[in-house]
Amino acid sequence: MKRLENKVVLIAGGTTGGRLGHGSIMRQIKPGDIVEPCVLESVQGDAVQIPPPAQIIIHLQFRRFAGCPICNLHLQSYIRRHRELAENQIQEVAVFHSPKSAMLEHQLGAPFSFVADPDKEPYKAFGVEASIMSVLNPKAWPSAIKGLLQQGPGFPSHGESALGLPAEFLIDSTGMVITVHYGKHASDQLEFDELLELVRKAQQPTP
Repeated sequence: MKRLENKVVLIAGGTTGGRLGHGSIMRQIKPGDIVEPCVLESVQGDAVQIPPPAQIIIHLQFRRFAGCPICNLHLQSYIRRHRELAENQIQEVAVFHSPKSAMLEHQLGAPFSFVADPDKEPYKAFGVEASIMSVLNPKAWPSAIKGLLQQGPGFPSHGESALGLPAEFLIDSTGMVITVHYGKHASDQLEFDELLELVRKAQQPTP
C-alpha cells in the first residue's frame, strides 16, 4: 500500500479500462473503476486508507477552498449527523485544494477526516475540474448567500481558486467506485439523505 502524503492517487480502470497517474491526461472517473490502494494524510494527522476496511464504504468528497461558504454550509449537515455515518458504515473524507494551515482555520475539530491537497494531485487523479460556471450558475447563488450569512465571508487565499467544482465518490472495500457525482456548479452536491439512500442501495445484497 502506497503512502501518498496527498501527492497522487492512481486509478486502475475497471469496467472502463485505462490507468491514471502523475502526469496523465485528466479523465473523469466512472462507476466500476478501481482505485489502487493508497493512504492520504488528514489535517488531523490520521491516515486515510483507500480502499476502506471491509464492510465500509468511503464517501470521498472534493470541495473547493477552505473558506468557501458554500462548502462549509454544506458540511454542517454532515457534521451534525456524523453519528449516522458510522451507523451506516460510511467513512467520510472531505478534500480541499487548500494548504493545511488554511484548513485548520476553518475545519479544526470536525468529527471526520479532512485532507489538504494544495497541489491538486488527488483532484487531477479523480478528474475534478474548475469552471467559471462554478460561481456564475444562478443555481449556486442561494447557497452562496445562505453560506455568507451563516458562515461569514470566505475568500480564496494564495494558490486557492473560487472556480473549483465539487465532486463526490463512493468507494467500497474492494476499491471499486460505486457512485460518481461531478458537480456542475459550486452548490451541485449530494445532500446527506441522498448519500444515505445511495449507500443503502449499494449495501443491499445482489439477487
